[in-house]
Amino acid sequence: MPLPNDASSLSGTLHALTRAISLALEECALTHLPRTSIDLDRARVQHAAYERLLTELGCTVQQLATSPDLPDSVFIEDAAVVLDEIAVITRPGAASRRPETTAVAEALATYRPLRATIEPPGTLDGGDVLRLGRRLFVGASSRTNEAGLAQFRAIVAPHGYTVEAVPVQGCLHLKTAVTAVGDAAVLLNPAWVEAARFARYDVVEIDPAEPFAANALLVGTTVIYPAHVPRTRERLQAHGLDVRLVPADELAKAEGGLTCSSVLFTA
Repeated sequence: MPLPNDASSLSGTLHALTRAISLALEECALTHLPRTSIDLDRARVQHAAYERLLTELGCTVQQLATSPDLPDSVFIEDAAVVLDEIAVITRPGAASRRPETTAVAEALATYRPLRATIEPPGTLDGGDVLRLGRRLFVGASSRTNEAGLAQFRAIVAPHGYTVEAVPVQGCLHLKTAVTAVGDAAVLLNPAWVEAARFARYDVVEIDPAEPFAANALLVGTTVIYPAHVPRTRERLQAHGLDVRLVPADELAKAEGGLTCSSVLFTA
């Protein structure tokens, strides 16, 4: 079955690219959250737990190095969109993040043709791209602009993908507001994205007391989910979903979620 976070439906080994946490993580770019102190040691412990769970679920995890001049690089998903046929290297909306793409492109070149890169004036963050089968929903956000979306549509159309722009409000990326939790099921915050856009899918709404709870990572039939949002977790479990918890509250201070901490694909 197609796996969200751009994991392929092709047979083979499930790979997860991750990236080490930068010493400069506290200097990360923030848009919707106030800047608060981040415990780097605790963040590393939580990130390691995330990588271990990916391994337990059958992924071959490859961690890329980082550096102090790349504070946001742990959120590796924003640097690329990997589809069955190609990898698209993005041009992040935050200029400080654009150097992150070089190492990601080099790693992905082993597994996919790098057919295209988003060019100026276009911007596109991988966290704005939600794949559901052959449909790609792209967030019209502060990080992804119309030029980037148009380029992305032109790149993927020859491979049989349709692209639908989705307005996002109140959060950084589309996948802050909605993620896949099943073959045809999504977890969604209706305050940040219009639920009607996903009417053809089985929609699970977050608990309103947990606005940042819509970011979940589906690996096979298992939903990896942050441990610090228990009310929405109960909704997912009541929906019959297999939920595995990881601690993720430290990286959440950097406006990051579970999907953005890896790039999944099959090869």
